[in-house]
Amino acid sequence: MWKAGLAYIVLLIPTLFLLLGYAWLIIASFSSRTEGLKPIGWTLSNWRFLWESPFGGGYSNIWPVTLNTLVMSLVMTAIVVAVASLAAYPLSRMKFAGRKGFLSLTLILHAFPSVTLLIPIYFVLLWIQKIPFIGRGIPLIGGFGYNTLGGVALVMVAFQLPFGIWVMKGFFDNISWDMERSAMIDGASRIKIWWQILMPNIKPGIAALSIFSFLTAWNAYIIPVTFTIGATGHSSVLSLYLQNFISESVMTEWNAVAAVGLFQLIPVLLFFLFTQESLLSIYGGGKKGGV
Repeated sequence: MWKAGLAYIVLLIPTLFLLLGYAWLIIASFSSRTEGLKPIGWTLSNWRFLWESPFGGGYSNIWPVTLNTLVMSLVMTAIVVAVASLAAYPLSRMKFAGRKGFLSLTLILHAFPSVTLLIPIYFVLLWIQKIPFIGRGIPLIGGFGYNTLGGVALVMVAFQLPFGIWVMKGFFDNISWDMERSAMIDGASRIKIWWQILMPNIKPGIAALSIFSFLTAWNAYIIPVTFTIGATGHSSVLSLYLQNFISESVMTEWNAVAAVGLFQLIPVLLFFLFTQESLLSIYGGGKKGGV
């Protein structure tokens, strides 16, 4: 009994710090200033960024910036899930030369610090930018070159793929071989088995990888700030928009920063609410069949 009580205390202490942080965020966003968790003067002026630019006409409105962030996150999530599931299937179900070496390499790439590759990636994006249409001509994402939403998403896909491949391989490993053998006996091709037999059985894995990828893209800062021009450019995202509130010459309005931070959390909460059922069954699966 005392062990259960101790476990609850250990869980409660770090959770309490998180809850206090979120409580301050909510209180600060609706008050003129705060003393700890005590609000001093309730106001909605911190949320004026919803209907006007708080920095003047030369700065982007919050809504195009939010659309940019959403597009970049969805593009990255779609590419990561599609490529990771296609790559993980043969790594889980087939034996071929170099398979173990490839898995080890993806693990090393995942541990590689992204900041060390920023300069070579910059030159790669400049090279892609020169390619007609692909570099800077695709509607909505701008293309896959430098200073485009597609280019930023492409870089984050490269860093997220090793993690995604290992996650999806784990889910493919947990599907029974009997199911796949039955389909092969009936004459189904490998691609048909992957799409019609295996993919429907790893929905929790797809949901988990989608959430991790979406959150990574939604909260990304280093890669967008490195491969886009300025916090007010046409490719600006929410994490860069927050940077406009912080200046060395003007006092920072931390209550306005709290309001924008809370606004940035809303899509993440909605995304979690719609996918939490799949996440709760994340450990569901068949008999272990991977090699």
